[in-house]
Amino acid sequence: MEFATYINPEITIACLIIGFIVKMWLKDVDNRLIPTIVAGAGLGLAVVANWGNVDIAIAIGGAISGLASTGMHQMFKQWIDNGGK
Repeated sequence: MEFATYINPEITIACLIIGFIVKMWLKDVDNRLIPTIVAGAGLGLAVVANWGNVDIAIAIGGAISGLASTGMHQMFKQWIDNGGK
């Protein structure tokens, strides 16, 4: 199973924004919960986007897209912290 085939770029970007909002504006949320929050948000967004045609692959793809946003955030953060090297 290739995870890259399940990633939806629109859901990943939306989850990146959701994760950023949770991190910056909701101070009571532990950082360890953010991947779970964005995975759930990705699942929810995938179900809403494909309302007429929902199956397990779409749900898993949404959750994977949400988790991919966490990896994308970490990649950009490390790139910025290292001065773009």
